[in-house]
Formats: sequence, C-alpha cells, structure tokens
Amino acid sequence: MAATVIIGAQWGDEGKGKIIDYLSKNADIVARFHGGNNAGHTVINSLGKFAMHLVPSGIFNPKVKAVIGNGVILDLEVLVNEIKILEASGIKLKKRLFISPRCHLIMPYHKIFDRLYEEAKGDKKTWTTGRGIGPTYADKVSYNGIRLLDLMDKKQFKEKLQIQLLIKNKILKAFGEKPLSQKEIEKNFFLLFNKIKPFIKEPFSLIQDSLDKQKLVLLEGAHGMFLDNDWGTYPFVTASNVVSGNITAGTGIAPKFLTKIIGVSKAYTTRVGSGPFPTELFDKDGETLTERGNEFGTTTGRKRRCGWFDAEMISFAAKINGFSDIAITKLDVLDSLASIKICVQYKLNGKTVRYEDLSSEMLKKIKPVYKTLEGWKTSTNGIKTFDKLPRLAKEYLKELERQIGVKISFVSTGAERESIIVV
Repeated sequence: MAATVIIGAQWGDEGKGKIIDYLSKNADIVARFHGGNNAGHTVINSLGKFAMHLVPSGIFNPKVKAVIGNGVILDLEVLVNEIKILEASGIKLKKRLFISPRCHLIMPYHKIFDRLYEEAKGDKKTWTTGRGIGPTYADKVSYNGIRLLDLMDKKQFKEKLQIQLLIKNKILKAFGEKPLSQKEIEKNFFLLFNKIKPFIKEPFSLIQDSLDKQKLVLLEGAHGMFLDNDWGTYPFVTASNVVSGNITAGTGIAPKFLTKIIGVSKAYTTRVGSGPFPTELFDKDGETLTERGNEFGTTTGRKRRCGWFDAEMISFAAKINGFSDIAITKLDVLDSLASIKICVQYKLNGKTVRYEDLSSEMLKKIKPVYKTLEGWKTSTNGIKTFDKLPRLAKEYLKELERQIGVKISFVSTGAERESIIVV
C-alpha cells in the first residue's frame, strides 16, 4: 500500500465523500491537499448526515488520522463549527486531526473582495461561492497571504495584518465600503485560533512515516477535475489545482508514492453555476435527474444543472490524472429513464474536436455526438453486487468503460455507505 488519490472527474458534487468514507476503513491517513470550504462532501452513516467542508471525510472511521494539508486554505469560523458538530456527534478528534500550520487563512477582506469582484462583472460574473477563495489564493501567490504560522505568533500576526489593512482598506474605500478594524479582526481570530490550537501540527513526518511503513494514505480531492485552475473550463473554475499532480505541493507526498488514482463520476453530469456544459438538458429528462438525484449544491444550496454523461471530458480527465480506476455514483437516479444518452464525441463546425483544444467560449458552441442506450426501467437502489444489476444497467456501465478506457471498480446505488458495489 502507498498513496491513493480520489479525484472528482467532472465539475464537483460527484460523490467523492461517500467513496472516501468507504475506502477509509482500510486507511491510516486521509488528507485534503487543496481548496477550501467551497468544497462540500456529503457523508451519510449511522451517526447521521454530514456536509464536510474542511475536515476530511475519512474522519468517521475511528482508526483514521485526518490531515488538512498545507495546500488547503482555512476559514477558521467554518473549521471551528465543523469540529464542534463532529465532537457533538461523538467523533473523537484528539490525536486524530492534524492541521498544517502552513495553511493560508481566509481573512474578512477576502470575502468582501469576492463579492465586489462579482458585482463589478455584472452579467459576466463567474458565480463564485462567495467564500473568499479566489482572493485568498491571489494573496498567497502575490506574497500577501497570512498563514496559521503567523497566527501562532501574535506580534507577527498583528504586523502582517496591519500591512494588509493599509492596502485592503484603501481598496475597500475606493469601492465605497467601510474600512475594517484591525482590533476586531485580531480579537476574533485569536479566539478562533485557541479553539483549533490543539490540532495544529505539521503533518509531513506523520505522512512520510505511514508511507515508509507501507500503510494506506488516501488523498481527498476537494473539487471536480474541470474546476482545475489550469485544465478546467477557465474562468469558470476554482482557484487551486485539482489534478492528481498537485498532491506534492499540497501535502509533500512525492509522485513515486502514488499507486492508485480513482476518478469519481456520476452516471450522468451536473454543474453548479455558470460556464460551458455541452450535454446540459432542458427537458423532462433533465428535470427527472434533478428531482431523483436531489441535485442541489452541498455548499451553496444552488440547483445543479443536469445533463448526459460526457465521455469526451471524462476520457481527458482519465489521461491527465492517470486514473487507474473509476467510481460511478448515483446509478439509481437513471432507473426510470426509457433511454439514456452518452456523449462520445464533440463536433465544431462539422469537424471532430477534442476537449483539450477548446476554450470555454468554444465549448459553448460545440455539438455533442450521442450514443443512445435502452434504459433498464427497474430499481437498482441499494443493490450491492454487480451480478444483481439489471442487464441493461450492466451494459450501460460497460459502455462507459469502453468510452473512457478505464475500468469501473466501484458503483454507488444509493446515498448510504452500504449502497456500493465493488466490481
């Protein structure tokens, strides 16, 4: 055993939380390596239903150590609340939750800037989650970020905050906003810091020790592949890199340790917010997917756009991430459909084109080429073995394998932890 990374193969909301929760029963460590609380992983187990935003989904397995790696940015208020909910549910976090002091902090001005930038774009807005993610990463790469390391030294934190407010308050004033008070920020952040202080410890040595002992380390991708800042549908993306290659930057794990890369995809496609969506549906089939799939964002609560499975995109995701396996979720959502389509090719001005050659603007203009399969029109909900699936459902999954070029190793047939098929 070594490191296994779980990557969303679409635009997020693929069901990564459930797959990670399932696989973590054999893991020593489950770690987040990028993103912030704009992620939302839903886990349903005997303790209830949980929407995880920062703490790794593997925390529900008592033998697992949960790591928030240095590549993650933190909203301390959200983190404190998440810890409170977990502890109230009987989850022990002492000596199990480790937070890298290298994590950058989402500051109050980041959230305000997020809103102001969106308002300035008018009808061209990118529909961010409004949680300050982009502005925080922008400060990180422009050497203006504030980290947990700074918060551990009160004097250092005050000095860095003072410099940032000299800059940020001028910008806020230019937008007609009220300047922020340094004293109020300090008071709030020191209070929040004290609540997470017991969990702050650089996890590098902990992770390396597990790898050296050949224990399983699970890396939890926060978003979908096509929200990657470089390879996604820019600018309708997130601020971090989602691809599997980012694990070195986000956790300090060398590529040689990465032995399995699992891409998670719904049996259809969804997207929240703006941006191109080649297979989007605007008919009764789309309504069926929305209703049966309960397609509303874990983080934003926004209604998700729904469409057919896009094999052109997933095959690209498989190549760039090096998927060794695919996990298909929400197969049961398709149970009532008489026919089901798979996008197998893109056409632009009559010519076949590939995802990697297209901009977001071009993606909006392509015409998907579909292969239509007969629906199985019987319930697959809760089925736990591949043999018991309807024949036409098996054929659908096999066709997905052919189109993607990667084996399907897991199939989810319901929201609960137990509703999963290991193929």
